[in-house]
Amino acid sequence: KLLHSDIISTVEFNHTGELLATGDKGGRVVIFQREPESKTEPFSQGEYNVYSTFQSHEPEFDYLKSLEIEEKINKIRWLPQQNAAHFLLSTNDKTIKLWKVSERDKRPEGYNLKDEEGRIKDISTVTSLQVPVLKPMDLMVEVTPRRVFANAHTYHINSISVNSDYETYMSADDLRINLWNLDITDRSFNIVDIKPANMEDLTEVITAAEFHPHHCNLFVYSSSKGTLRLCDMREAALCDKHSKLFEEPEDPSARSFFSEIISSVSDVKFSHSGRYLLTRDYLTAKVWDLNMESKPLETYQVHDYLRSKLCSLYENDCIFDKFECAWNGADSVIMTGAYNNFFRMFDRNTKRDVTLEASRESSKPRAVLKPRRVCAAGGKRRKDDISVDSLDFTKKILHTAWHPTENIIAIAATNNLYIFQDKLNSEMH
Repeated sequence: KLLHSDIISTVEFNHTGELLATGDKGGRVVIFQREPESKTEPFSQGEYNVYSTFQSHEPEFDYLKSLEIEEKINKIRWLPQQNAAHFLLSTNDKTIKLWKVSERDKRPEGYNLKDEEGRIKDISTVTSLQVPVLKPMDLMVEVTPRRVFANAHTYHINSISVNSDYETYMSADDLRINLWNLDITDRSFNIVDIKPANMEDLTEVITAAEFHPHHCNLFVYSSSKGTLRLCDMREAALCDKHSKLFEEPEDPSARSFFSEIISSVSDVKFSHSGRYLLTRDYLTAKVWDLNMESKPLETYQVHDYLRSKLCSLYENDCIFDKFECAWNGADSVIMTGAYNNFFRMFDRNTKRDVTLEASRESSKPRAVLKPRRVCAAGGKRRKDDISVDSLDFTKKILHTAWHPTENIIAIAATNNLYIFQDKLNSEMH
């Protein structure tokens, strides 16, 4: 039986790709570590096994507002590794925590004033002094909370992003974005505030925010109106005036009751080069060039066959699903999820695209991923095609991540994590 608390709510590789973290609706973080390649079995390279599991957030209650605060992990972000330990930020709707993940394989023995159980000895029985020594022990992974950043958000946090200066990070909620120093927990600086004086005038909310990968003064945030705003922190302390506004003019002939809902941007990601932005709205993924604000450079149809189904998707609330998107390491292929446990890949150079399915069968070692095809209602069906009417909308791939340098992807399908590797090339080329 699927427990609500087991549903995966975020996936994130660290900067080397050796570790992969998932967060779930029960407030747990599970870290997977990649096994080193074995000389006897060359194919076992890259198996990811559970490295550590810990409870990051607990359910809370806001007594002032009589609100329950869910423990669900909204986002995880790794800090670049600077010593033997790893650090990651995890957040629920209100509170961000910094965790230290470290290994211990030695323990000190031979204390003078304590016995083996750690109790203080009677000093009169200590007749000689010894030098304590470090003895090897079974490897232990210790996860310790280092900082708690709380009480800075009135609304639900939807994004956190670590800056390229590795000293600061930002957290965004529906109406505000705050800038934090990683060492200071009791104050943050508000860098964006779109809250109107009168809440009845509210027309849009912030949906996602991310720092530029190389320029620590630049960040982007997306809105429920489908716009992207690039902000420069050198221009002003409060970035309410954006430097650039990326917006596609609406085609009046295509306007419908659902236009505004489906144009809301659910995710925005800078390319590794920092030159492009990838966004996802309900039906499309778009690539924007930072030097061209008027329209996207590329638009990819994720599941255009759902256009005729928007009415029922609105009625079952699926139209509000927030799909994420990801770049591969070379910025040449983009990936995003869909329904029926399908996920889509688009090759920006060859313009080829593929629909793949995350399932138990496809995740077996050396299984080859078969491309899937969906045919629109009333369209001609070919063998193996799936009809739109038989798609399962409860199975949705919202969270995906791509290894920073290799062809390895992580796909969260409800409460299952699928890791596919090196099976992607053959599909796309």
